Amino acid sequence: MVSVLSGIATADDEVTPVSASANWSESQKMSYIIGTQIGGFSKQNELEVSEELFVKGMNDVIKGSELAMSQEEITSVMTSFQEKAAEKIQAAQKTASDENIRLGKAFLETNKNKSGVKVTGSGLQYKVITEGSGANPKVTDTVKVHYRGTLINGKEFDSSYKRDQPAEFGLNQVIKGWIEGLQLMKVGGKSELYIPSELAYGFNAPPTIGPSQTLIFTVELLDIITPETEETP
Repeated sequence: MVSVLSGIATADDEVTPVSASANWSESQKMSYIIGTQIGGFSKQNELEVSEELFVKGMNDVIKGSELAMSQEEITSVMTSFQEKAAEKIQAAQKTASDENIRLGKAFLETNKNKSGVKVTGSGLQYKVITEGSGANPKVTDTVKVHYRGTLINGKEFDSSYKRDQPAEFGLNQVIKGWIEGLQLMKVGGKSELYIPSELAYGFNAPPTIGPSQTLIFTVELLDIITPETEETP
């Protein structure tokens, strides 16, 4: 098998493709970058851009020509566009939220009947994997944990194991499902928490999670951190 790329190379040779921009000037590269950014904006917002008017608008500004639209009109159109875009995003989030709530409820309804799963009054579900032998943390404590968080479809969104670094935080600074779930654990224990969206991040979850998702956390309670007391001189 022979390939031709700036000469002849065999299949055993490593061939590094030459970048199309290798011989471009800095100005040419910046021109292309600006184009990709505007293209990305147009695609994301499903905006059909007139190439003719795009070039005219750019040239009018560069040449200092009189603009075809007043500043007031530009502001009005942009404000309207941004409002419509925000409404579209909110509608999409509401649709996703409703579906995630439906799927989450169905998951929890099935999960509560699985072996070892317990349900608290708040709706939190948990399963003890390893029973710890240490103390239970209080809501005012700082804890040291290892954890892995996934969606109900198994997609991982966070893991202290992957960072190879346990996390430390005040128990009163995390989501409700964690506050309740960790107080049910003892140091040295490991549990799986099944957290309904209302005990997790709810509608305003970060993009890596999505609105109104039911979450699954595998948590190891490594330690309860005792604050260092200052010695009296």
